[in-house]
Amino acid sequence: MRYSDFVELNYTPSPSDCLACFYVEPAEGVDIYEAAGAVASESSIGTWTDVATMKPRIWEELRARVYAIEGNIVRIAYPVALFEPGNIPQYLSSVAGNVFGMKAVKNLRLLDLSFPPELVSGSQGPAFGVQGVREILGVHGRPLVGTIVKPKLGLDPREQAEVVYEALVGGLDLVKDDENLTSQPFSPFEERVKRSLEACARAEAETGEKKVYLPNVTAETEEMIRRAELVKREGGRYVMVDIVTAGFSGLLSLRKANLGLIIHAHRAMYASFARNKRHGIAMLVLAKLARLAGVDQLHIGTVVGKMEGDREDVLRCHAALGNASPVSGDLLRPQDWGSIKPVLSVASGGLHPGHIPDLISIFGVDCVLQFGGGVHGHPQGTRAGASAVRAAVEAATGGQNFQEVVRREKTLEEAIMHWGG
Repeated sequence: MRYSDFVELNYTPSPSDCLACFYVEPAEGVDIYEAAGAVASESSIGTWTDVATMKPRIWEELRARVYAIEGNIVRIAYPVALFEPGNIPQYLSSVAGNVFGMKAVKNLRLLDLSFPPELVSGSQGPAFGVQGVREILGVHGRPLVGTIVKPKLGLDPREQAEVVYEALVGGLDLVKDDENLTSQPFSPFEERVKRSLEACARAEAETGEKKVYLPNVTAETEEMIRRAELVKREGGRYVMVDIVTAGFSGLLSLRKANLGLIIHAHRAMYASFARNKRHGIAMLVLAKLARLAGVDQLHIGTVVGKMEGDREDVLRCHAALGNASPVSGDLLRPQDWGSIKPVLSVASGGLHPGHIPDLISIFGVDCVLQFGGGVHGHPQGTRAGASAVRAAVEAATGGQNFQEVVRREKTLEEAIMHWGG
């Protein structure tokens, strides 16, 4: 059996096949057919040599097939029987496992996955999704707006609660922990949650709007669920989890606990495997897997701001989460999500109020816009920064002339003078 035996360019994928699209750059002395076949072989039933245990039934029923090669773009079909429905770690161990270390490839990047109905229906998906989140918060017709507590680390629970209160009273819908704040000596988790949720209640009473705090529960799985249960007991509506570092096993366990909490997914560490355009795994793959796993909100990039991520990549993720029409030239067949709910896209990273018209032009209204330094760095402080964000969003979604609103709303005018717009 040779690697090239896994190349069948006359094969038409079955509706029940799981499809993968790779960028394959062969190693020196290896042609694209051999390299592509190596990927299909090692991610399904093959190995480097013939084995006596390879039965004809296994070969016929379970081998992956390279069904298209266009330059360095390789498409592979996997029989659905290779996968355990709902077991996302196993999906990755299969399609994105040993293949990245093979000598036959110089560079390899998993660009996209398309799941058959059997795997979609075997997943829980989001408990709330876009509409469920909107109903809970009572926000319709505009993006949700929020901030991240800054500095990331160092504030004690009382100090953080004051930041939460100022941001929410200023007009934001949500305030969240950053990715590396969990339960450190300067900010024990339980005390921080209690004080921050009390700040939410005060802000709700004063504004008449729903307000939420998103505590980072990321930890060992059982501890993560224990923390989420505490949030629920204290009256919280949200939890945040670093889904890459916690892993899909932890995320699936949190979702399976079914605590009635909205799950906000941070993608910290994703760029370690997603940034190199010739090797690793695209953010699009992570977005699709996170939707299957059951997050309600997911960071996908901003196009503008400080974080890497080109427009097409971000828009592909936005569409995959169910918030826009598919981007033209999709790499694989359109994904049928069945009853899996859409997920709110989160734009966060180096944003300020002057970016808001562009952000809404890019994402529409089904998104969460988050501003860290773009709120707390306002010349007049956190409350003024929050007010500027809210004024800019309402101007951009309410058919108002943005520049007229800037001249009328002093906090927004100061933000634009400070950061530009």
